[in-house]
Amino acid sequence: MTVSDPTLEIEALLHGGGARFVIGCDEVGRGAIAGPVAVGLCVVDARIGVMPAGLRDSKLLSEKRREQLAPLAAEWALYSAVGLATATEVDTVGIIAALGLAGKRALAKLHADGAAVRQSVILLDGTHDWLSPALTTKLAVKTRAKADRDCASVAAASVVAKVHRDRLMISAHDRTPGYGWASNKGYGSADHFAAIAELGATDFHRRTWLHGGVELSDE
Repeated sequence: MTVSDPTLEIEALLHGGGARFVIGCDEVGRGAIAGPVAVGLCVVDARIGVMPAGLRDSKLLSEKRREQLAPLAAEWALYSAVGLATATEVDTVGIIAALGLAGKRALAKLHADGAAVRQSVILLDGTHDWLSPALTTKLAVKTRAKADRDCASVAAASVVAKVHRDRLMISAHDRTPGYGWASNKGYGSADHFAAIAELGATDFHRRTWLHGGVELSDE
């Protein structure tokens, strides 16, 4: 399969339509059974420079390459942020509402850093706008399927969020090593389920996802 690099073509169209800034938005950890869900944001404008060489959707990169690209992506963007919703919040409000919470928190960080959030269009990966229902102030949100693959701002957000979340999972593994989080990053591998059966679930697990099995998918 031929893999194409993302571009800024969609962002340019949004700028041409009047958006002063475009905020690329992607989620990570949606299909995990342990750990938080993360939402990454990267802000670009019409004068943004050339994206970092090799930048792609985080799922198309090795862990080593993501680690190399994450600081470059964050430096390239005008602003970047990652918001989290905990496993307990996923259990309490459901994954879709938890995505909204994480996205709202990431937007709050951008705003606190000085980003003009209200003058932006948020370019959200996927076809479902899970962000708007969580917002108290209406913002412009545009969904696009495969935006993480095709749009540089969203690809950057995916890499920043993925590396941030992976580091959290590695840190959690260091504290509670029996579940293999350093390698499985909270996803439902056979060894992970076997560890839960032997050791029991932790507060870091999404407990409502563990009964009767769970259909897992990559983020």
